[in-house]
Amino acid sequence: MILEIATFDIKEGHQTAFEQTFQAAEAVVSRSKGFIGLKFHQCIEIPTKYKVLIHWQTLEDHTIGFRQSALFTEWRTVLSPHFNKAPVAEHFEIL
Repeated sequence: MILEIATFDIKEGHQTAFEQTFQAAEAVVSRSKGFIGLKFHQCIEIPTKYKVLIHWQTLEDHTIGFRQSALFTEWRTVLSPHFNKAPVAEHFEIL
């Protein structure tokens, strides 16, 4: 199993809209092969910063299966109006 940690920097004043929109985005990513589940977190000190922890069966399920699919385009279309800058995703092995 792989843990993707994605960091989102959201435009000031877009927090509520981003949080509401994220529910639709979660419905999109959850349809991807290899998706196991996710947790959505907002930073206390920097309220425009969010972390999303997504579990995937394999790295390729995210980097190829999801990122190179129409689901990714749909996900990005839903969330990108709120981005201050592009999200950063890192992948971790669970030991």
